[in-house]
Amino acid sequence: MRQLMLGNAAVARGLYEAGCCVISSYPGTPSTEITEEAAKYDEIYCEWAPNEKVAMEAAFGASLAGKRSFCGMKHVGLNVAADPLFTMSYTGVNGGVVIGVADDAGMHSSQNEQDSRHYARAAKLPMLEPADSAEGLAFAKLAYELSEQFDTPVLLKMCTRIAHSQSVVETGERIEPPAKPYEKNIAKYVMMPGNAIRRHPFVEERTRKLREWAETAEINRVEHGEDHKLGIITSSTSYQYVKEVCGDRFPILKLGMVWPLPVQKIKDFAASVSLLCVVEELDGFIETWCRELGLSLVGKDCFPPEGELSQTAVAEKLGLPHDKGAALAETIPNRPPVMCPGCPHRGLFYTLNRNKCTVLGDIGCYTLGAVAPLAAMEMTLCMGASVSAIHGFNKALGAEAEGRTVAVIGDSTFMHSGMTGLANIAYNQSNSTVIILDNSITGMTGHQQNPTTGYNIKGDPAGKIDLEALCRAMGFHRVRVVDPYDLEACDRAVKEELAAAEPSVIISRRPCALLKYVKHKPPLSVDPDKCKGCKSCMRIGCPAVSIKDGKARIDATQCVGCGVCEQLCKFGAFQSAGKEA
Repeated sequence: MRQLMLGNAAVARGLYEAGCCVISSYPGTPSTEITEEAAKYDEIYCEWAPNEKVAMEAAFGASLAGKRSFCGMKHVGLNVAADPLFTMSYTGVNGGVVIGVADDAGMHSSQNEQDSRHYARAAKLPMLEPADSAEGLAFAKLAYELSEQFDTPVLLKMCTRIAHSQSVVETGERIEPPAKPYEKNIAKYVMMPGNAIRRHPFVEERTRKLREWAETAEINRVEHGEDHKLGIITSSTSYQYVKEVCGDRFPILKLGMVWPLPVQKIKDFAASVSLLCVVEELDGFIETWCRELGLSLVGKDCFPPEGELSQTAVAEKLGLPHDKGAALAETIPNRPPVMCPGCPHRGLFYTLNRNKCTVLGDIGCYTLGAVAPLAAMEMTLCMGASVSAIHGFNKALGAEAEGRTVAVIGDSTFMHSGMTGLANIAYNQSNSTVIILDNSITGMTGHQQNPTTGYNIKGDPAGKIDLEALCRAMGFHRVRVVDPYDLEACDRAVKEELAAAEPSVIISRRPCALLKYVKHKPPLSVDPDKCKGCKSCMRIGCPAVSIKDGKARIDATQCVGCGVCEQLCKFGAFQSAGKEA
């Protein structure tokens, strides 16, 4: 059946049709929907793992048992999973393993622009790269065939534009191959040095065989053009831009497998054109391979290594005419991301700002605590880094820092990679205060469950980790819970824990305001006679509060009645809704 399908949904459909049985992932934009869509198929067991390393190891375990498996993550998540990734290259597989990784050129929701193709080359693993939804489905199925044929995990690389755009796909039926029997094989699966050294030649030979396969593979195809003055090598979303700009004017070598890359196919293509050009986003990965083959070409000396490409950018660099489109009659106002009205993190960040704390932050929607007017976060590096960093920060500066420095980390991020940092604080005893921002969900990526929520990916009851008990079991004697809507309680907790002479944990607990089951109070309104226009209420940066004609106003369509702004007003101007402002 032909249907319009999101790129990520098409990959999920491909996993389903290929007979995938086990999926373990960690949510990360732009990869999240692959697992969410796959969870709709009852034939596939799906789960959210605490982090990407665990997800990849779970997928390996399912493969070892003889079933086809998948794990999905965003590009920075592949860093977390790099440890098992490189060794799985040596062990190979039993049932097929596909590893989905989604890059985020343009950093729409990421802390860096990382080109995951380098992992394929470094780990000596094949990588497929779809250019639309139809290829997303087809390549997912092909990946399992390659995985089992060549005894290897296969990387399936998406990017934001392919993952989150729609195109037509042709769906098929699910064909689940018989499970491969598990057979004890110490030489293959126990990667101690004596075994690993004998597996390395297998990896090199496998790469050679995959390169031979790439020479004639249909997914690496030459599209003939009229003018051989220029030939273009490209892949993924860059291929779509090139086709839109060039049509059939120039020959194109469209690569569906971006590692290992063919040798003779590229050389033959280069010989057929006067000038060779490589169009690719981020690093000059394909370009570097072509130059290693001794080819002269135009690449990153023309196309930038940062940010996304576009039809306009490709046309301009190639010197081709293009439709620049019609300009908007009005300028669209800038809408920077802000914490939602009623966000439980707002009161806590206000308190930290008020106490002039040095705040080491982490990855999550609470990273917006760095934005004015709260401006209450001074460092964000990677998942879990806040907890590890505060230990080093306080060890370096001692008492000078201990009484004013805190680390903040969300509940899902804490489960992902904050626990080991907390264990380091307990074990090596820095006088550090860690604040776990427990909003009862994985908020940034779209409300996925995590090990602290008590529900699994389908919303069914699941194991629930008790954060207070966990922190105490790790050696913390001072563990307290506060409601971030209560500014006085937050202020007292921060002051007391920073003054304590031992490590401590504050759990700031209130569910995300956007969760469907959260019941809000009626919106507040402002009594204009009591409002003095002092703008104290604006210090929390709530989108529902504004100033008009010198008076505070509440947008009743946004206000959730959290009452944080009310606690800032010394004149009692805020009141329950129902009276005209």
